[in-house]
Formats: sequence, structure tokens, C-alpha cells
Amino acid sequence: MGSAMDCSSDESSELSDTDVDDYAEKVYMDLKSGKLVARLGTDRFRCPFCPGKKKLDYCYNELLQHAIGVGASNRAAKVKANHQALANLLKTDHADAAGSLPSRQAEALFNPPKPVQDQELFVYPWMGILANVPAEQTEKGGATVMQQLDHFRPSRLDAVHCSNGYTGYVVVHFHKDWIGFKDALAFHNYYKSRHLGKMNWNEAARKGKYIFGWLAKEEDYSSDDPVGMFLSERGELKTVPELQLELSQKTETIITNLTNQISAKSKYLLELECKCNQMDLALQRAMEDTDSLHQRYNEEMRNMQSAAREHSRRIVQETDQLRKNLDEKEHDIKRRSKQLRDIVAQTDMERRELENERKKNDFENDSLHMARIEQKKANESVRILVEKHKKEKEAALKEILMLEKKLDEKQKLELDIEQLRGKLKVVKHMEGEGVDVKKLTEELTKKLDERMEAMEHLDQLNQALIIKERMTNDELQDAKKELKKGLGDLLNPNSNIGIKRMGELDEKPFLRACNERYGEEAETKALEFCSLWQDNLRDANWHPFKVLTTGETAKQIINEGDEKLVGLKEQLGEEVYKAVTVALLEINEYNASGSYVVSELWNNKENKKASVGEVVEHILKQWKAQKRKR
Repeated sequence: MGSAMDCSSDESSELSDTDVDDYAEKVYMDLKSGKLVARLGTDRFRCPFCPGKKKLDYCYNELLQHAIGVGASNRAAKVKANHQALANLLKTDHADAAGSLPSRQAEALFNPPKPVQDQELFVYPWMGILANVPAEQTEKGGATVMQQLDHFRPSRLDAVHCSNGYTGYVVVHFHKDWIGFKDALAFHNYYKSRHLGKMNWNEAARKGKYIFGWLAKEEDYSSDDPVGMFLSERGELKTVPELQLELSQKTETIITNLTNQISAKSKYLLELECKCNQMDLALQRAMEDTDSLHQRYNEEMRNMQSAAREHSRRIVQETDQLRKNLDEKEHDIKRRSKQLRDIVAQTDMERRELENERKKNDFENDSLHMARIEQKKANESVRILVEKHKKEKEAALKEILMLEKKLDEKQKLELDIEQLRGKLKVVKHMEGEGVDVKKLTEELTKKLDERMEAMEHLDQLNQALIIKERMTNDELQDAKKELKKGLGDLLNPNSNIGIKRMGELDEKPFLRACNERYGEEAETKALEFCSLWQDNLRDANWHPFKVLTTGETAKQIINEGDEKLVGLKEQLGEEVYKAVTVALLEINEYNASGSYVVSELWNNKENKKASVGEVVEHILKQWKAQKRKR
């Protein structure tokens, strides 16, 4: 490595032009023997003379272009000799790595044009001139001439015209690269070898039927004839060394630009990786928060289940205690009856009294027995109702837990899918960085498909659970309807629990308002107004509501500017207006689609909707109170 540093870094050391070839041969032997390393792998190379460059790894064609360009530049003699030796090594000893190059590029690299006089000026892009070409051969784009010159691989033909028409000259265009230059030289030598070159054309005095041809140079470019004007408009004069230097500089510029682009894309890729890591961290935190919420929810559900079991246990204990008390009283009555039967009355009066007492005791015993039977029936009904509610509540809780669990799984799958999609986007930008993008993309795509299949399965299962939950809810609603039917006769308006008709107007505000305004006709007017506004409440086309948004929540409130409501307040006053708006809110809450009155279990004490548990608890208290009265 020390020798490589000496060779590459000391550009200012003196070396005469006559010693360049000898020095290049010496460096070539060092490269071939392994003292200087240029090949790092099957398709990876480095320049041992440019260690300070940002780009250290080259493919074969990149390093060969670099070596040829620097070797033909006007750099220091030692630097040129080093890179000429490197180019010789690549072409001679590592030609196997050029298999992937395009055929034209490989031919240009391995077969550079033969040296010409350094100061000889050629028209660039390379052009050849054909003289004495018949006009008919220039028709259809010169297809006939193009076919004759096919082995010289021209790119196109242009017939030269002047003010008098076609001049008899045709300009042949060749490709701009060194292959095109070789084709142009072959074209020139072909006509020259057959004595049909420019010198022969000048001697022939433009006579005969032969076509003459030569390579366009300075003399043609500078002439005042139509050919010279054509060449000066479409080309410029260049020497081969100048063109080599220009192409070398362009190549180095392209390599520098590509290096800068690779660096920028690498930096962008690092930024994407940082963003991806940040997203992964945020997703991980979100999943941890979700797990914490799920644990707290499970704990609360366990506490609720424990409280429900404790409540059921107390009800069973109280029922057992009542049964024991009834058994004790029945036993006491039987004992007293037995004592009365054992007593023998001495007189008829005593016997009749004893008989009457016995009959009275028997009657009371029968009444107590019937009460015990009724109590058993009531206890059994309450027990069945409690067990039914308990089973429904447990089933609902299980379904809720299962839905929550499936929802968590669905959310985790969604997070996994988003994470995999993010990784796929990152992988698309990793091509050319030593990563098997195709394999990694296939693996991530396979995982993403598996997550999507799992998501579809969860959606189907979730839909089935939702349908089952709706069926359970329908069964609970049917049970509540039956409970309303059975409790209609047992509950009264003064009890804590009752049945309220939601959306039904209260007639009292109407009667009070009409008493103040209509005198003797107050009752009739009150009935008319109440019936009219009950019909208005049933009108589905009347919707006096507006939406109030608070934060992320939205709710419907009464539109105080509604024409009907404004007219009602002006006609009958604030109290009637309030009664109508309360009924409107009840209908909108309990039966917005039907707009008719709905019966609902109601807690009169707290003025709110009563749950099934509150109704059962109230019935038990009423039953205990009646039992104590007996």
C-alpha cells in the first residue's frame, strides 16, 4: 500500500515523456504481481492511484473509462503513466469482467482508434463526403446509397443543394463515438484504396460515372462551396487529442455527478430509515397503551361480575331466611292445634269455644299455607327472572369481551399491515445498496398477504358476533316488553318505579294555560290544543332540531327559532312550550324514526330510565312490605 500511495500522491514528481512508457510498464508489472490491488471481487474494482476519492468501488466499465480518460488527459506524466498501466491491466488480465457490457461499448473500450496526426483537424461529428452521386440515388432518403455503405454503419445521408438545385454531393453522417470514427476512417480508406479519393476526384475533373468519397477535414470545412457551408453549419473542427480530452472530462463529470447522486440517495435512505424507526417506536408505544387499557377494562369487568354474583347471593340468602321463618310459624301453629285438640272441655260452652278456636286456628293455618304456596311461587318466579337476567348479562359480557379481543387483534393486524407497507416503501429505495430487494420484497409481500387474510377472517368473525349480539339484544328487548305488560297492573303512579309513555304530552300545562285565556271553554280548548300538538309530534316531516358540535361530539338540540314553536310560545306561553319540547326530545331519543309514543320503565324518584335490575329490586321490596303487613 505504501508504494500505491507514492505512485498516486506524488503528481508533482518529474518524469519525462520519453520515460512514460517504461514507467507504465513497471507499474503494470506491479499491478499484475499483486503489489498494487485493483480487483476486489467478481464485479468490484478500485483505483489504487486515487485513494482520496469518495467513490472507492467501481464496476469494470466505470474503472476502465476512468483509467482511459485520465491516461489521455493533460495531467502529470506519472499520473498518466499509472492510469495507462491500470487500463492495460483491465483490458489484458481482467477482460472476463466485461461480459455484461453492451457490444458497442465493449468494442469502443477494447478497440480504440489508431493514432493519427495529433494536429490534423477533422469535422466533428464525423462526416464523409460523396461526390458525383446521381440524383436518383438520393431519393427516399438515399436508401440506395445507404445500402451500398451498410458495412460502414452510417447514421444518415444528406444531399447538398444550392440555389441552382442538387450539387451532386452527399454528406454521410457517422456516429459521434470512436466506433463512428473507425467507420469513417474505413470509409475514407475504402475509396482511397480504389483511387476514388479526394485527390482522384480533383484529377478526374469531375468526369466519369464513378462515385468518389473521402473523410471531411479542415480543407472541406473551410471551402466556400455549398459543401463547406453545409459542414460549417452542422459541425466543427476538432483534433483527436482535443476530442479525447473533452470526452474524458465529460466522462469524469458524469462519474462525479453519479457519485453525488448516489451519496444524496444514500442520505435520503438513511433519513427514511430514521423515520421508519420513529414510526416503529410510536406504533410500539400505541400498542403498549392499548394493552394497558385492555387490562384495566378486564379488571373493571371482573369487579362488575363479582358485584353481580354478590347481589345474587344476598337475594338467595334472604329468600332462604323467609322460607325458614314461614316453616317456624307453620310448626308453631301445628303445635298449638295439637294442644287444643288434646284439651277436653268440661262444659258444652267450653267445648264450643274450643271447637270455634280450633276452626279459627285451622282457617288461619290454611291461610298461612296458601300464603306459603304463593310465596314459593313468587320466589320461584323471582329466582327464574334473576337467573335469566344473570345468564343474559354473562352472555352479553362474554360477547363484549370477545368483541373487544377481536377488535384488539384487528387493530394489531392493522398496525402490522401499516408497518409492513412502510417497510416495503423503504425497501424500494434500497436497490443498489447491497440488498436483495426482490427477495426482501417477496418476503414482506407474503407477510402482508397473510395479515390481510387474517384481517378478512377477523372481519367475518366480527360480523357473525355482531349478528349474535343483535339477536341477544332483541331477546332482551322482548323480555322487557313482557315485563312491561306484567307490571302494568302492579305499579302505580306514586311508586318509585313506574311505566312512562315517552313522547306523550302532559295535559295539565294546556289546561292551566287555557284557564287563563279562554274561561268557560278552557277544558274544550285544552283538549283541542293537546290533540293538535300530539298530531304535530307524530308528523315525521316536522323536525325542529339543530346539531350542536362540542369538541369531537355532536348532539341534536331544539331549534328555538322554529316557526311552529315560536307561534306556540306566543299563543299559550312558556309552560306549554316546555311541555311540547320535552315530548319532542323524548320522541327523538326513544323513537326518532317512528315518531309515536313508546312505553318505558321509569325511575320516578330519580326521574330517569329504570334498568331491569332496579325493577326487580323494587318488586322484591314491595313483596317484603306486603308480607310484613300480613
